[in-house]
Amino acid sequence: MENTEIKEDKLQEVTIDLNAASKGKLDESWLTMFGSGIQMILKKMFGGSTIPVAVKGTRSQIDSFAKTIGREKKYMDTYLKHGLDNPRTYKSRYRLDQAVNKFERATGIKWPFK
Repeated sequence: MENTEIKEDKLQEVTIDLNAASKGKLDESWLTMFGSGIQMILKKMFGGSTIPVAVKGTRSQIDSFAKTIGREKKYMDTYLKHGLDNPRTYKSRYRLDQAVNKFERATGIKWPFK
């Protein structure tokens, strides 16, 4: 009988550079990576697990990124709990939109989910 060894894949750190716009690096490849990174972060947030993430940028860029991710999760939680037509969901969506606008102004990067 052959001895097989199970290897666990180590989680690859997701690095997001919020200065990409100012460095002229906003190409299709970067935007795809950015959207995939955010999607992975949100999936892990809903699953209660963590992934290694490194976010590079100025303090205001990083703060706006963190706030926007948090608002995105709160909106999804509210939507799942109360439905789309609930006033709480509308309020949560409004707060998310405000955070997205601040993020886009701070970074020059379009938020990938609308």
